[in-house]
Amino acid sequence: MASCVSCASWLAIVASFVASRCRSLVAAGACVVALGTWWSSLVAQGGSAFMGSVDDPAINYSTTRLNNIVEDANRKLEEGAARLTFDGRGGFLRSALDLLQIPADSQLLVFSRASLQGKLIDEKSPRALYFNDRVALGWVRDAPLLEIAVHDDTAGVVFYTIDQGEGGRARRFTRAFECLGCHRAGDTFGVPGFLMFSTTRATQLQTSGVPRPIDHSDPLSRRFGGWFVTGSVGSVMHMGNEAAAVDGRPTRELASVDGLFDPDGYSASTSDIVAHLVFTHQARMTNLLTRASWEARVADPALHPPFTRTAESDARVAAIMTGVASEVVDYLLFIDEAKLTDRVRGNAGFGERFTKSGPRDRQGRSLYELDLTRRLMKYPCSYLIYSPAFDALPPTAKEAIYRRLWQVLSGEERDDRYRTALSRADRQAIVEIIRDTKKDLPAYFQRAIG
Repeated sequence: MASCVSCASWLAIVASFVASRCRSLVAAGACVVALGTWWSSLVAQGGSAFMGSVDDPAINYSTTRLNNIVEDANRKLEEGAARLTFDGRGGFLRSALDLLQIPADSQLLVFSRASLQGKLIDEKSPRALYFNDRVALGWVRDAPLLEIAVHDDTAGVVFYTIDQGEGGRARRFTRAFECLGCHRAGDTFGVPGFLMFSTTRATQLQTSGVPRPIDHSDPLSRRFGGWFVTGSVGSVMHMGNEAAAVDGRPTRELASVDGLFDPDGYSASTSDIVAHLVFTHQARMTNLLTRASWEARVADPALHPPFTRTAESDARVAAIMTGVASEVVDYLLFIDEAKLTDRVRGNAGFGERFTKSGPRDRQGRSLYELDLTRRLMKYPCSYLIYSPAFDALPPTAKEAIYRRLWQVLSGEERDDRYRTALSRADRQAIVEIIRDTKKDLPAYFQRAIG
């Protein structure tokens, strides 16, 4: 135990330096992957990391055929059905957002400087992140590149860039593999993925503060360090808005970022608290789905000729997927979500628009509906159950996830941890919604719940 403590202390000392050498894409306020995969595997967020190779024949991350919204956009650009327009200091930002169907009200602003482009990022020029439930885009004012990360149907999270040079002539989004230096680590479960960090305020001796990975299990008091946050969380304090421009104000609660920095190039004046909460959930959920897919494919002998499936191999794969499915379902159903203790109010229109999204059951209910009083979602089951990546899960992964999902929702799982997190009314509502909105549910989802 003593050695673990000393390693943690050493990490805190060098995290700022290492992070400043590491190129973060769109979801991070900071990155410490350069410490090495040996350390990353020790600090994975609440679950084991994928230990296989991205070049496994069942994965072929660099060469597999891709199917995602960025590839669709590239086809439109190549065919002349769409174009990207360079617009002042924003560059291709606005037209890229339109082409990728990313709303400006999703804007999140991070002023932590821990990235390769850190010299362009500070409280007066924060990095902007925009996202929907498939893709995220990162923009830094006057930086040479726009950065994009998309959840591909089968490849997991795939990274792209666009040249933002003066008067640039972007013809297409270019795939970027160097992003894996930060975005494949213990904190992404060992697969290419999203990162969400809360970063301590930098001291005079630091380029950036010390980052800590977060997800929806973290209380608000530990979230959003290094980010601007607009909107209200009531009496609750979070780590956002710890910036010099806010220090002299009577409160750190912000209605907008107006007056904090030059707005030229940005697409909104908000960094909405509700968007922060949604993306915090979405980042880890995306990574868990990718890991489930990769684990199932790597374990499948049929995808590794000349090997073939046997009863023994099927039992081994089933055992692996049972463990993976438990982690996926726990997060899918918000079992360990940190409860809200006061009402959250956004101010960018993000929450209102998000709540109207997604398929609805015959009673008009949707898994996209927000609660924001006790918890994030009104019906605590992740909307990413509708994602193309979920639908494309290998059968061994999807069957294990559905089986575990039914065990919890039906009441077959008797552990108090689940009964505390989900009331019978919650479970009944979720089952009714997905019965009406998911076409591939196993027949046992039609049974009565206990």
